[in-house]
Amino acid sequence: MARAAARQCPALLIAAPASGQGKTTVTAALARLHRRAGRRVRVFKCGPDFLDPMILARASGQPVYQLDLWMIGEAESRRLLWEAAGEADLILIEGVMGLFDGTPSAADLARRFAVPVMAVIDGSAMAQTFGALAYGLANFQHNLPFSGVLANRVGSERHAEMLRDSLPPAIRWYGALPRSAAVELPSRHLGLVQAQELEDLDARLDAAADALLASAGELLPEPVSFAAPAALHYPPLLEGVRIGVASDSSFAFIYQANLDLLRQMGAELLPFSPVHDQQLPEVDSLYLPGGYPELHLAPLAANQTMLAAIAAHHAAGKPLLAECGGMLYLLQSLTDKQGERAELAGLLPGHAHLQTRLAALALQEVELPEGRLRGHTYHHSVLDCALEPLARGECPNYRRTAEAVYRIGRLTASYIHFYMPSNPQAAAELLLP
Repeated sequence: MARAAARQCPALLIAAPASGQGKTTVTAALARLHRRAGRRVRVFKCGPDFLDPMILARASGQPVYQLDLWMIGEAESRRLLWEAAGEADLILIEGVMGLFDGTPSAADLARRFAVPVMAVIDGSAMAQTFGALAYGLANFQHNLPFSGVLANRVGSERHAEMLRDSLPPAIRWYGALPRSAAVELPSRHLGLVQAQELEDLDARLDAAADALLASAGELLPEPVSFAAPAALHYPPLLEGVRIGVASDSSFAFIYQANLDLLRQMGAELLPFSPVHDQQLPEVDSLYLPGGYPELHLAPLAANQTMLAAIAAHHAAGKPLLAECGGMLYLLQSLTDKQGERAELAGLLPGHAHLQTRLAALALQEVELPEGRLRGHTYHHSVLDCALEPLARGECPNYRRTAEAVYRIGRLTASYIHFYMPSNPQAAAELLLP
C-alpha cells in the first residue's frame, strides 16, 4: 500500500523567554482572531498541561491536544500534526516554560518539525533591550526556525513602536498586546482559572483578538510540510465496556487523547459529576481524573449518596482509576489551604493537605503489572498514606520526584496523570472488567 502524502499548513509555535510572559493569552488571541476571519484553527499545547488547553479550546472551537517528544513521543506528535494539517488553515502550538527550558524543550519540538517560532516577550519594562532579547532567542541555538516576536503588556502605541523599531531586520514583528486587565487571564495555585469558571472569557478573547488585529492585522506564518505518519490501529480491547468519567469543575484535568483512545478501543464513556449527581451511571469501570477537589470540599463531602455509590463500585471488585485530584477524593480526608477539613470516600487509608508551595512538578514513567506508562505530576498537596506503594514513578530529567502508585483490589491511584496512548494495552487493562 502506498504511503500517505505529506501535508502542508501554516504553523507557528508560540514561545517565550520564561513562564509568565503571556503565551496562553497570545495563543488564544491568535486562535480567536483567525477563527473569526473564517479560518479553521487547530491548537496544540507543548508539554503536559490541562488548564491552558481549556482556554485554547474555547478560543479555537476545537479540542486541544498535547505535543511532547518524550511523553507523547515523536511518532504520535507527528501523527497529530499531520492529521491537523489535513483539516486546518492554521496550526498554533503553545510552548512550555521558556523556549529552551527542559529536556526536551519547546525549541527541540520546533526544530524537529520545522515549525517557525514566535516569541512572546513581556515588554512592559523594556525599550531597546527588547531587540537584544529577541536577537538572543533567535540565535542562541543552531538551526532554530525562529520567525519573530510579539510584544505583550505594552503601555501605549508609541511604546509598541519603540519595541518594534529595536528589532534586527531578520526578526519579524507580529504586533503587540496592551497591558490591560480586559485581556489578561486570571490564575490560581495550579495555573490559569478553568475556562468554564470565567463568565467573561469570550469577551477577554475578543478584546485580545481586536488588539492584535489593530496592531498587526491577520498575519499568517509560512506553510510547514508535515510528513505522513505510519498507519495506526488500536485493537478493540475495551469493546462494550462502559466507563464512568468524573467530569465537573472538581475533576476536569484529563488529556483529550486519553478519552479518544478509550473510545477508539471500543469503550463507551459516560460522564458524571461527583459534586452534583446523586448516583453513578450504570458502568463497568470508573475513571476519576485530576482537578480541584480542594475548591469543592463541602459539596463533595455532603454528597453521601455518590460517595456510597463509588464505595459500592469498589467493593464489587470493579476497576477504578484515580489520578491526582481523583486520588485525593478517595482518601479518608482532605484539608484545604485555609485549614478546612472534609471527610471523603475513605477508600484509600490516608489524609492530604494543601500547602502554599509547590509539592511536585515532573514528568513520570512507571512500571505497573499491566505495563509501562508515561505521564506527569503537578500538585500542591502533601499526602500521608501508610499503604505500601505498588510502584513508584521515575523522572527522565533526573529529578528526585518518584510518585507512588497505590493499589487496593481493582483500585489504582496515584498523583501521576497517565498519558494513556504511551501504552494503550496497559491503559486498557487498568479499566478492563
